Amino acid sequence: MEKPSIPQGTRDFGPAQVARRQHIFNVIRRTFETFGYAPLETPTLENLSVLTGKYGDEGDQLLFKVLNSGNFLVKERRGEITPLVTAADLEAGPRAVLPKIAEKGLRYDLTVPFARYVAMNRGTLTFPFKRYQMQPVWRADRPQRGRYREFYQCDADVVGTDSLLCEAEIVLMMAQVLNGLGLEDFTIKINHRGVLRNIYQALGGEGKEADLFVAIDKLDKIERDGVSKELLEKGFSEPTIDTLFALLSVEGDYAEKLERLLAGFVTAGVEPDGLRPTATSEDDDDATFYRGLNELAEVRDLLQASGFRQFDRLEFDPTLARGLSYYTGCIFEVKINNVAMGSVSGGGRYDNLTGAFGLPGVSGVGFSFGVDRLYDCLESLNLFTETGETPTRVLLTHFSTEAGRAALPLLAELRAAGIPAELYPDAGKLQKQFKYADAKGIPLVLVLGPEELAAGVAKIKIMKTGEEKTLALSEVVAALTT
Repeated sequence: MEKPSIPQGTRDFGPAQVARRQHIFNVIRRTFETFGYAPLETPTLENLSVLTGKYGDEGDQLLFKVLNSGNFLVKERRGEITPLVTAADLEAGPRAVLPKIAEKGLRYDLTVPFARYVAMNRGTLTFPFKRYQMQPVWRADRPQRGRYREFYQCDADVVGTDSLLCEAEIVLMMAQVLNGLGLEDFTIKINHRGVLRNIYQALGGEGKEADLFVAIDKLDKIERDGVSKELLEKGFSEPTIDTLFALLSVEGDYAEKLERLLAGFVTAGVEPDGLRPTATSEDDDDATFYRGLNELAEVRDLLQASGFRQFDRLEFDPTLARGLSYYTGCIFEVKINNVAMGSVSGGGRYDNLTGAFGLPGVSGVGFSFGVDRLYDCLESLNLFTETGETPTRVLLTHFSTEAGRAALPLLAELRAAGIPAELYPDAGKLQKQFKYADAKGIPLVLVLGPEELAAGVAKIKIMKTGEEKTLALSEVVAALTT
């Protein structure tokens, strides 16, 4: 008989693990709703036409494709069988074969399905539209610790506004969730795609812009030597790569890095992106600005006005690139510093995403938490409170069928009062019932033996301390709800 197994990169979660995961979901959900985001759900399956072309070439390769139902290799009509895949298709390769055998795929993230939803429901939505979504996603990645093929994301996005207040509130939400989970040693990294474009311009526009961003995004994984090697292979010259790292290695706090990078752009002769909104004809010379740097400064100012007090946890990082091709403005990433783990959250602004679905000109910004990575961080740092395998708070024990039936009214009262309770289903030895409560982490046991029932009382035992007390049956519910 074949030994049962699950696909690589997926996991089962037992009751205790699910309880811990629900704690994470609850902290995130409360935070999202505090900031005015409403819940949304989209299908597990999306048409591949919706998914492809939104994540860059590397992302498209990680999409799980779903074979068409039935005999996906042939088409049968009126008794005639026509091959769907020809020898020419096979010779042309996967790109020619795929559209003929697979029309659907598992969602890669929650942002693209959200953009598709907005485009399909534009006439019924009130803009700006704020939603949060907490559902599993799938990626055909190489499994490793903190990286799974099936995992949950918790997204919050707002579309229909260009306001940088949304970016500032993303930072506030990130910090609130991490503080609520007890993850105190974290860094929220922020950058702007405009800054990266200015860096590309400072390099003289050498090589492909997308290749530069993809390579920079790998800097924390393959370090400078690895990035240099990759850029050389893509056609960038060594002097250009040296200029790149000189710009990326600016030091100082948030404001100092902005100023030093600005000086680097001016020295390199990079053309500014436009004029400040407050520019006048008298001060046009002073009003020229670089959009990315200016918007990052405004986000900082909005955070200060909002009472944000954790600027030591916020870092402007010009090396942050975020590989997804749809980002156009501010981008974010969160690292837990005292755990060897990749980012636990990330996101950014995407001005053009809904345009791919026939709804141009709608700007959006959002971010996502990876619940599985948050779980691994909390577990590594022993930040979970003790959680039993069941939500049951009270176990009622008994020695006979008659005693069990006599306990049912009390059981109903406990449940009506909102106290999770259960009656051990079989009459038997008390030791066995206590062992059951201990194994499942049930904190309280009510002993209802013949003597207790005759006297109209229940003996309550606190499992953790072994302390016992006796209460009248009429007082049990009130005692446990105070």
